[in-house]
Amino acid sequence: MENWKEEDNKLKATFGFENFVQAFSFMTQVAIHAEKQNHHPWWSNVYSTVNIELSTHDAGDIVTEKDHILAKEISKLYKNHKA
Repeated sequence: MENWKEEDNKLKATFGFENFVQAFSFMTQVAIHAEKQNHHPWWSNVYSTVNIELSTHDAGDIVTEKDHILAKEISKLYKNHKA
């Protein structure tokens, strides 16, 4: 999974966009998928940059398969968004 690195018991990635509207649109798409999976990221957004961290709280705040599944979906959304 490009963009993702495992660090401090979290999967972390930074995504860049041309402007705030594109970044927010991406976050909206991620929110819909995260809600469907009942797995919600920690994230931040400053202008055109979105930072996302994933860990599974129910497993003791470690990286699990649930995080890898959502990370793959987020990566697909980013590729489609940038296309």
